[in-house]
This record gives sequence, structure tokens and C-alpha cells, in this order.
Amino acid sequence: MIRNIKKVARLIFIFLLMFLVACEGNVSPKPIESREPKQELISPDEDRIKIGFSMDTLEEERWPRDRDLFKEAVEALGAEVVIREAKGDDALQIVQAERLISEGIDLLVIVPHNAEAVATIVNKAHSAGIKVISYDRLVKNSSVDLYISFDNEVVGELQAQAITKLVPKGKYVYIGGASTDNNAHLLKKGVFNVLQPLINSGDIQIVYDQWTENWAPENARAYMEAALKINENEIDAVIAANDGTAGGVIEAIAAQGLTGKIPVAGQDADLAAVQRILKGKQTMTIYKPIKTLAYEAAKVAIKMAKGETIPTDRKVNNGKLEIPSLLLSPIAVDKNNMDETIIADGFHSKDEVYMQR
Repeated sequence: MIRNIKKVARLIFIFLLMFLVACEGNVSPKPIESREPKQELISPDEDRIKIGFSMDTLEEERWPRDRDLFKEAVEALGAEVVIREAKGDDALQIVQAERLISEGIDLLVIVPHNAEAVATIVNKAHSAGIKVISYDRLVKNSSVDLYISFDNEVVGELQAQAITKLVPKGKYVYIGGASTDNNAHLLKKGVFNVLQPLINSGDIQIVYDQWTENWAPENARAYMEAALKINENEIDAVIAANDGTAGGVIEAIAAQGLTGKIPVAGQDADLAAVQRILKGKQTMTIYKPIKTLAYEAAKVAIKMAKGETIPTDRKVNNGKLEIPSLLLSPIAVDKNNMDETIIADGFHSKDEVYMQR
């Protein structure tokens, strides 16, 4: 019954899209739409569950893993997945999501580039009777149906705990992620949950604090160069929002001949980062078992597409509603527990990790 209602809603949505296109026949197409090839509409009578996966980017090391693992899990469960990558372009992500909706998906999973801008996608999906899952990053100010991620506030806390254990007093630099990504705000909140009491006591000073546009390592390097210059290289510790930004930070540190002398935290357990840890260039990272996330997301996506209720024990406020959430546990990793975490799980092989030591 639920799927029949959704099919009718989809037909109405498709009719409305065709009507709008007809009404705008004299308007020149937007350049953005030419980037994505036109897709044939798939019959809404198709019985096989079809999941749409709208991804922000595949540029960072982790995201191709998420894509492949999610696809593997969906197909293993007997469903189909259609994947689109927006290349960090908000407008393109919205266009791609609209097309996924018109192609007859049963549920949309989205990794937003801009947490605010893609709220419109949620509204359009709901108009077509399609539920939406926020994958790893929360869509802000929307009525998204479920959020599944790691506990990003805990990620920040683990980073800060590891660094303050090594450097309980001194001058700290914080290099955040993209301000448009809700995860970056959660990470920072977690970091400062730990740092703030030490700041209040005067033990720690934050001498530089900057968001990193698009999470770009080259931007992080430029910010770290500025921090070093302003403070005449007198910096005692750095917490970076992920391993990409940590890599940029470490390049700036190396240029000043300070490699290994300033503790640096990252997260994501990128291969380059774990190799840097073994070489003493980076202090620690956060391992988030992506296979667990992708498989759990696939499982709940298919259940929701069938109209089943997903039990959750957490809610996260997205600025509009308290969103039912499934939050998985991250793991702090340094050179002492690398073998029993990321290598034991097959996230990276032992040969990969130790090949450049």
C-alpha cells in the first residue's frame, strides 16, 4: 500500500516536472544542467527497491570507499542503487537529486556539500513521497527522515584528549573543516568541550582558529603558514579537522624545519596520515569504520523504502527539528594501536601502511 502511494506521488511529481519544463520552453537552459547527461525515466512499476545516493564529492580518500561499500551492501540485500557525484557543486547536487527523484527511486540517501543549501532536496523528495536519509553529514533546517553518522562531537573530544595529554599547557592552533559542513561544527564543539576548561584556567591559549574552505589541504597549509608567522613559530600543538587538513598543516610545519616537533591531530585514518604517524610527522587520527556505516545505512535505507520504522535512541537538532539519529562510535588511533584497529579491520593492509616507513 505504501509503495503504491509513493508510485502515485512519483507520477504526479514527474507530471509536474514535465509541465514546468513545457512552461519554460522559451528559457535558455542553465549551464549547470548541461554537465549531467539526460537520463531516461524508469517505470514506476518497477518492483525492485531502488535507492538514490547523492554524494558531494569523491575527491577525498574516504568517499570512494563509502560509495563502493554502500553499493556492495545495497546490492547484497537485493536492491539497486543509482549514484551521483556533485563534485562539490550545490546547484549540481540539487539538479542530480531532482533527476534521481524523477527516475523513480524509492528512497534518497544524501551526503550534502552544503548543509543548508540542500534542504530544498528534502522538500522535493517528500513531495514525491520519498524519504531521505542524511549520510555522515546532517542536512540542516530540513525535515530529513534519518541521520546516520559517527558521533562527530566525540571525534573532536578524542582528538583534544589525545593532544592535551601530550601538551597540557601551551599555544594551540585549531584548523577547522568547511564552515558549510555541519560535521565541522560538531567536531569543533567536541574539541572545545575538552579545551575550554584549560583555556579558562590559562593553561592553553588558542592563538589561531580558522575554518578551511572546502576542506582543501592547500587552504589549511596557508592558514598554518599564517599561524606560524604571526606567532614566530612558537606553537605547541595543532588540532586539524581531518587528515587532509592535517596534511596541509604538516607541510607548513616542515617548511619551517619543525617536522615532528609540533603534535598534530587529524581524523579519517587516511593512508597518507597513518604513514605520517609512523614517521612521527602526525600524532594521531580518528578511525571511523566506514564499512559499518555503509552497511548499516544500506540496511536501514531498504527498510525505510519498504515503509518499515527504524528504531533510534538518539536525536540531533538540525536547526528545524530533532532528527532521529543512528550514531556510531569512532576510535582514536596512534602508532600504538594501528595494527589492532585499521589493519585488523582491513581498512588498510599492513603492507600499505608500513611500505613507506
